Amino acid sequence: MSFKIIVDSCCDLTPAQLQTGCFLSVPLTIHAGEYAVLDNAAFDQAELLWRMRECESAPHTACPSPVEYMQAFDCGADDIYVVTLSALLSGSHNSAAQARLMWLEDHPNANVHIFNSCSASAGEVALALKIRDLAESGMPFSGVVSEASRYIGGMETFFVLETLDNLRKNGRLTRLQNIVTSTLKIKLLMGATREGEICKKGQALSVRQALSKMVSFMAEDEKHVGRRLAIAHCNCLDRAFYLKDLALERCRFSEVVVSDTCGVSTVYANDGGVVAAY
Repeated sequence: MSFKIIVDSCCDLTPAQLQTGCFLSVPLTIHAGEYAVLDNAAFDQAELLWRMRECESAPHTACPSPVEYMQAFDCGADDIYVVTLSALLSGSHNSAAQARLMWLEDHPNANVHIFNSCSASAGEVALALKIRDLAESGMPFSGVVSEASRYIGGMETFFVLETLDNLRKNGRLTRLQNIVTSTLKIKLLMGATREGEICKKGQALSVRQALSKMVSFMAEDEKHVGRRLAIAHCNCLDRAFYLKDLALERCRFSEVVVSDTCGVSTVYANDGGVVAAY
């Protein structure tokens, strides 16, 4: 049985991974003031970072329409798996779910499942690669859905950002977190709840200290053993490899993959941000 894994563009797969034929990315749209761009292969990270620095208002993103997802479903695959960013952070999941219902009206026997990653960025990467592994093993559609859903239930997502300005502008920080980070220059170690909301995991005086604290959380969590660690970074490859080396030294991951943030993740991670998930 052939399969296709459709992801929204908050899933920071590498260009090489996207070219394998397993994956298809459906772009969100990014707005920074008067600037608007599709988050696709032509995305220019440096230009977006400059536009965001020059723009006083908060950048924001718009999810794909159900029609755009339906166009992606018409890929000729027997089994279609869709990975979206957290339903609590974006309308992307709802659009994909609506598209599935419309698709099934004309294709009642189609195998299409929409996964709410309850995460974003590296979390979507980790999930998409897990689905690929399961599907390539020959597991039937129902088995892939069951195992991938179980994986989501145990997935952990962490992130450390150089600046929380865009999260603050978009109302993603509590008043206390905003005061602490802006006044005391504290670096927050953030994560995701099981439901996919942003939460605080800890704090440190520097990004490197926060990354070290992140790895401490990973090392104490026994379920990381044998899993793949996905790391996405925004214009800070040195930090990404510092985290990778530390994780390989102190944890027992089966593999560590590193990628650049695409457009949506760049908006929220901002210059210098690092996201990790397993």
